[in-house]
Amino acid sequence: MLDQTTIAETLGQHYDLAPSLEAAERLSDVYETMSRVVTPADWAIHAPYVEAINRLKKERNAVILAHNYMTPQIYHGIADVVGDSLQLAIEATKVKADVIVQCGVHFMAETSKILSPEKTVLIPDMDAGCSLAESITPEGIAEMRRRYPGAPVVTYVNTSAAVKAASDICCTSSNAAQIVAALDAETIIMTPDKYLAQNVARQVPQKTIVWYDGACIVHERFTAAELRDFRSWQPDTRIIAHPECPPDVVAEADFSGSTAGIIDYVTREQPGKAMLVTECSMASNISDALPGVEFVGPCNMCPYMKMITLEKVLWSLHSMDGAVEVDPSVAEGARLAVQRMIDLSQRSAA
Repeated sequence: MLDQTTIAETLGQHYDLAPSLEAAERLSDVYETMSRVVTPADWAIHAPYVEAINRLKKERNAVILAHNYMTPQIYHGIADVVGDSLQLAIEATKVKADVIVQCGVHFMAETSKILSPEKTVLIPDMDAGCSLAESITPEGIAEMRRRYPGAPVVTYVNTSAAVKAASDICCTSSNAAQIVAALDAETIIMTPDKYLAQNVARQVPQKTIVWYDGACIVHERFTAAELRDFRSWQPDTRIIAHPECPPDVVAEADFSGSTAGIIDYVTREQPGKAMLVTECSMASNISDALPGVEFVGPCNMCPYMKMITLEKVLWSLHSMDGAVEVDPSVAEGARLAVQRMIDLSQRSAA
């Protein structure tokens, strides 16, 4: 990818990207979905990019898949599909467009390519990685298999294609307990998130779960003590934690679930105050849809997710740079592990 200065100059030669009150007004209906968290001045900056991207994706026959941790201007302004890892994986199999732009991190783009190998899958920044995905390798899987012979390997989708291919089945935070409970084995290996594994072990006590020593930099920084302190300060706040948090953090929460589960819970319960113990954009993206909920408390930013910007999305569609490829021999094994997850999840939901 070119440097950002060159990208900005090149895009400026093809699109009118100057801040525009007129563009902001034309997209006022979109702005209503994020007005609590995006100022009018900022929207005047974002709106020209949103217009240009939405025009260009029609020309390219492209669809944009955006994770729940994307910024509001991406989540509401340009995304065709939003969701957690499982939702995006399933939608990647249904996409009719020729091009998928993955607004998330690299393993998500790999998953889309694995499930839709005939499509062009773009990621706006190739360096948008994941601390959790980078903590595990196929060699790490092999070592776990040597330590626990015969135990099936359940691998979190927050991993590379090579790691998925070395596994038996994938899981997400929303279906991990369901996947583990369904497997015909007493001992289950879970990789790479040790906290997700420990939280699943509490939900599925009939299984013996062993885990790899990986963690997410966003969620492992939360502590039970800070949640207790916050609850003592504002006892009427509903605390909602992601299962990638340490077990003592999850134990302090009123509810724990995937990003999709968190959204469903807050939408259903409509608490007066809610503290989302996860990535910062979660509250921002659902804030305007839930005007009766006051979102409070600390959150942690994912530096990798925030590498995806409107400018980079526009550049990826303009240049078609950032195409993600997966070696066919690796993709075959990874596809099997992901598809097993999707099939099991959909069977259980039926």
